[in-house]
Amino acid sequence: MTDHAGDRKNAPDTSRLWTLAWDRLLVEPRRPQAIRERPDAHWYAVAAVCVGAFMGQLDASIVTVALPTLQRTFDASVGAVTWVGLAYLLVLVATVTAVGRFADMWGRKLLYVYGFLLFTVASALCGLAPSLVALCGFRGLQAVGAAMLQANSLAIIVLVVPGRALGKAIGMQGAAQALGLAMGPTVGGLLLAAGGWRLIFFVNVPFGFLGALAAVLLVPRSKNLMERVRFDWTGLAIFFPAVAALLSAITFGASIGWGTTVIVFLFVAAAVLTAVFVWHERRDGDPMLDLGLFRSTQFSTGILSGVGSYLVMFGVLLLVPFYFERGLGFGTARSGLELMAMPLAFGIVAPMAGRLADRIGARPLTVGGMVIVAAALILMGALTTGTVGFLLLLAALGVGMGLFTSPNNASIMGAAPPQQAGMASGVLNMTRGTGTALGLAVTGTVFVAAGGDGGTLAARHAFSITSYVLAAISVAAALISAVRPSSELADAMRSSLE
Repeated sequence: MTDHAGDRKNAPDTSRLWTLAWDRLLVEPRRPQAIRERPDAHWYAVAAVCVGAFMGQLDASIVTVALPTLQRTFDASVGAVTWVGLAYLLVLVATVTAVGRFADMWGRKLLYVYGFLLFTVASALCGLAPSLVALCGFRGLQAVGAAMLQANSLAIIVLVVPGRALGKAIGMQGAAQALGLAMGPTVGGLLLAAGGWRLIFFVNVPFGFLGALAAVLLVPRSKNLMERVRFDWTGLAIFFPAVAALLSAITFGASIGWGTTVIVFLFVAAAVLTAVFVWHERRDGDPMLDLGLFRSTQFSTGILSGVGSYLVMFGVLLLVPFYFERGLGFGTARSGLELMAMPLAFGIVAPMAGRLADRIGARPLTVGGMVIVAAALILMGALTTGTVGFLLLLAALGVGMGLFTSPNNASIMGAAPPQQAGMASGVLNMTRGTGTALGLAVTGTVFVAAGGDGGTLAARHAFSITSYVLAAISVAAALISAVRPSSELADAMRSSLE
């Protein structure tokens, strides 16, 4: 008689093997010893993070160029096509803080690597999308991957770079973002001409896999993680529709009408859901978002002034092309090339500003940067023709933004405890998405209300009015920045890491 019991005893336990394989996927791989032992190993990690920062901004700006092509391809309305961008922005803003919370518990490198892989797979699916609805859905999946990248990029930098070099490192990350933003329209135009709209998504695939490999080899394993506790799914279930309602109202308010029933309902729903979210988070023992972060003046002023800065930045990116084309009669190609002056100047200044912030602190640079932005906008509003002076003012805008952004981001991250670095990074990146939506909505509304849809003279007048409004917002951001503590950034970082 065959001993079946003995066979079962010696047979491999399939469920145990699956469990071991799954557990292995949740363990962060070690870097090669040759990398770990280098005294400059932290700069290799920064380089890996910059790859993700560049890809994220390149993808965000490259898609906008393809919207007219997508409208023709799918025979869709302008409103329907805008969901290609809105779906990405909405999911990104709504999930990036939650992803940061996950990363603080499970590992920042772990989620960063999987973020690259998810972003890459979703990009390929976008390129294969058979319909506009499918494309929007895959863009939402792509946004989850982007959230996994963005929620961990600054957190990784903060926790691997010595305090004395933190500002410089964050400045390099900001420069990578600016470079991606600047190259997006140009690269998008070339790819559209070379192979159609699908190519702008397929191009992410090889670079995404290279980014994942770089993260595995160059980013160290996580430290200072929080205890793994249950995730606040209820908080996320409240937060997601709150963000969706707010961004939808902001995005479509100008076209539908700010006083229409649907827009008013969306704003009311966003306000009510936000109040419920705050109530829930204060009572939850393990909240998705620790509201205690905002008790820090350094953190809260940085977040609030950051919203203003992103509003102005993306407002200018929307406003200037309309002025070039409607007010000055420039072609699309020339408008795109001249507009590059701003992000290029940003990319040059951001690393230097970050390095300077390590020595003198964030407050003088953030205040000074937004004052420069306000002055440049006022002078731009006073100009009536496109001149070399206008290009210099665009560059001055980039200089001011570069002086502000790196020190402000470093100041925000320096105010958060190390074990909450992912959460703080998520909040910061949520700020960027919210500022982007506000910039497009506020700028578009003011420009149209001031007569931007009229003739050449009307467009020039509307440009001036909108420039002055953006200048006022810049001044407000500067005043908020002036409230932040004046302690040097490096000192604040050293104390937060003790």
